Amino acid sequence: MNPIASYIDNTLLKPDATPEQIKAICAESVQLKCASVCVNPAYVPLARDCLKGSGVKVCTVIGFPLGMNDSRVKAFEAALAADEGADELDMVINVGRLKAGDTDYVLKDIKAVVAASKDRLVKVIIETFLLTDEEKVTACQLARAAGADYVKTCTGFSGGGANVHDIALMRKTVGPDMGVKASGGVRDYESAKALIEAGASRIGASSGKKIVEGCKE
Repeated sequence: MNPIASYIDNTLLKPDATPEQIKAICAESVQLKCASVCVNPAYVPLARDCLKGSGVKVCTVIGFPLGMNDSRVKAFEAALAADEGADELDMVINVGRLKAGDTDYVLKDIKAVVAASKDRLVKVIIETFLLTDEEKVTACQLARAAGADYVKTCTGFSGGGANVHDIALMRKTVGPDMGVKASGGVRDYESAKALIEAGASRIGASSGKKIVEGCKE
């Protein structure tokens, strides 16, 4: 097994992704032995069927990509995804509320998804590109307080991407026992390796095969 593959959430979240493309990335991820395949909620049942018995998890997104849905909508989306076969849920926070200093709202928003997740692994996307370092720390602290399993850098839809500085800051904030996912613009093995060394325990990437092949080289 390629050691880097177990870190990768092989991702296909494009709005024009077809069922055949979902089947293809699932087959690729099984061959590579990735951690999960991350797909939009409408494709959770298809990914579940493609990945059944493979050991590769089904990951989906909640409140994606803006995070501006009502908390009740996010909770419903999380519960439905869990019922349909998702193993992992990557939710987007309400960035505007965080930047306004409304930490109570953000905490309750994350808690709503965690409570509705039916014990699925919950990752909290904080959109690092839109935040100051102080806001990144606050977001990570709120995710931890809400009972989430991971903090995650970016959706990739709001600009920016994962970098070593942010991963190191997130890891320092949440400590050694919570997951940190680097996502956004990770396209090669060297970048993935640097992020893992900085503290990432998962890599979200649409270039999973390229990253794994780079490790082989």
